[in-house]
Amino acid sequence: MEASPRDTEQDAPDALHGTGSLSPDGPDELEATPEVEVELRPARRLRIWQLAPIVMLAAVGSLMFAFPLAFEFGDGGAVVAMLGLLISCCAAGWGMMAARRVGYTWPGLPQRGSGERSDWRVIALYVVVGGALVALAVWRVARLR
Repeated sequence: MEASPRDTEQDAPDALHGTGSLSPDGPDELEATPEVEVELRPARRLRIWQLAPIVMLAAVGSLMFAFPLAFEFGDGGAVVAMLGLLISCCAAGWGMMAARRVGYTWPGLPQRGSGERSDWRVIALYVVVGGALVALAVWRVARLR
């Protein structure tokens, strides 16, 4: 007597494979269900609790910057305007860092970790526009005196 499993096909050579049974080389390909890939992690987005403090700081800073420039509140207007500009810039930096953390990038720049190099013309354009905005703000505050 052998202790091996019995080959049932040798015992019944005229038995036909049913549609739901296994063939000698595995399951039938016709009945296989297609695989669906599902992302287990949620999409990375900025949530409201991340955006609210950034928006509040930006609003307060821009109001502090705009009111002294528009209405010229005496000698302290320049100081309040520069403080407002500083708070606005801090809020913008905080917003950019939060956006970068969830994977957003500036227009024209490649995604973080993609291995692509950014175009120097896009970077130069951002530097020129940022420098012009800072120069205009400083020039306007300096004219208040």
